[in-house]
Amino acid sequence: MKKILFVCAAVCAVFMMSSCKSKESAYKKAYEKAKAQPTETTTTTPVQQVTTQTVTPVTTTPVTDYSNVTVRNENVSFVEGSPLKQYGVVVASVTIKSNGVALMQKLAGQGYNSCVAQAQVNGQTFYRVVACSYDTKNEAAQKRAQLEGQYPGAWLLYKK
Repeated sequence: MKKILFVCAAVCAVFMMSSCKSKESAYKKAYEKAKAQPTETTTTTPVQQVTTQTVTPVTTTPVTDYSNVTVRNENVSFVEGSPLKQYGVVVASVTIKSNGVALMQKLAGQGYNSCVAQAQVNGQTFYRVVACSYDTKNEAAQKRAQLEGQYPGAWLLYKK
């Protein structure tokens, strides 16, 4: 019985191995079919013509009227630096005096007539770092416009 079982297993194994083998005729049929198909031709799309336009540059006139610039009115007292005039350009507001003085000295090194002024707001002490001060609002607003690139959020202070 063992011999019959062994012979049957061997015949099945030979049959399975021979049936899984790809035939040369199958490859030949696939090759002939691919060869018979037409090849793709490339098509060219027309190129669009580019037109040029002349652009006229826009010229802007510098702003000379600063009457609508917002000014904050505060009762401040002079702490240190150059004398504070009527309008000042505040570049920072800090709660620690030494930080304000350090920034004032940095500004003075850059050529500004800076100062530090003390203000009381809702019971808290703030030290306003004023980069420069002027007698007129227009002068102060012009300088603030120049300083906003370096000190975003710079604002005008009117000393009461």
